[in-house]
Amino acid sequence: MDAVVNVRGLRMSYGPHEVLRGIDLEVRRGETVALLGPNGAGKTTTLEVLEGFRLPSAGEVEVLGVDPARGDDAWRARIGVVLQNWRDHPRWQVEKLLGHVAAHYPNPWRTGELLDALGLSGKATAKVGQLSGGQRRRLDVALGVVGRPELLFLDEPTTGFDPEARREFHDLVRGLDTTILLTTHDLAEAERLADRITVLVEGHVAVSGTPAELAAAVRAPSRVRWRGGCELTDDPSRLAWELHQRYGGPVPDLEIRRPTLEESYLSLIDRSAA
Repeated sequence: MDAVVNVRGLRMSYGPHEVLRGIDLEVRRGETVALLGPNGAGKTTTLEVLEGFRLPSAGEVEVLGVDPARGDDAWRARIGVVLQNWRDHPRWQVEKLLGHVAAHYPNPWRTGELLDALGLSGKATAKVGQLSGGQRRRLDVALGVVGRPELLFLDEPTTGFDPEARREFHDLVRGLDTTILLTTHDLAEAERLADRITVLVEGHVAVSGTPAELAAAVRAPSRVRWRGGCELTDDPSRLAWELHQRYGGPVPDLEIRRPTLEESYLSLIDRSAA
C-alpha cells in the first residue's frame, strides 16, 4: 500500500519550547492509524501540521504527495477534518449547512444520501443547535467526509460521549471507506478502530505498531498466580515452567494474566516519565 502520510524528522517549537522532537510517521492508504499520548505529547500539533494549519520548524512532511504548507484548494478538497470542538452555525438547518459545504467540492456526497448513511435523515430540518452531542458529532463527521476525502483527520472524536454514543460512533467510523488518522486518549477506542497505533511521549514517537506489537514492545509484566503465590514477571512461560519443576507436575490453581493494551501503554508512559 502506498503512503498517504509520510513524515520524517518533524520538529515544532513555540519559542524556546520544543513540542515535536523529530517525529517519523507513515499512514498507508486504506488504514486507520491512532495517535496516543498524554496531554502535551504533541498529538494535536502533529495533526495541525499535517492539515496545513501550522508550519513545522524542521522536517519533511508529505500528505497525499504534497507539502501541506504549499497545499492549494485542490489538495484541501482531498482531505477531511473533524476538530475536537466545533460549535459554529447553531441556527443553520442540518441539511442546508451540509449542502452549503458540499457546494465547495467537485464531487461531493448527495446531502440526502449522506444524512441517511450517518443516521441523521430524521434531523435534516433540525437546527444544529438543537442536536444532541452524539448527533452533533455525526454532523461533524458528515461535514468532514462530504467532499469524499482520501484522508480524514479525527481529533479526539468522542470526548464527552456516553458509552452508547461512543459505540455508535465507532460503528460509524468503521463503515467509512477512507484513510483515517485520529488522536484519542481512549485506549479501548484505539484498539477497536486502529490498524496501527503510534504513541507520542514528550514530542517523540515512543513506540508504533499493532496493539499486539505494542504490548510485546513495551513488555509490561504479566501476573502469574498459583495456590499460595503470586508474581509479576516479564517471562510468564519461564516462571510457569519453573513452577512445574518445583511441584513435580501440574501447578495447583495456575493462572497467567498477560497485560492489556492499557496496562502496556501506562507502563510505557511511566517508564518515559521516570
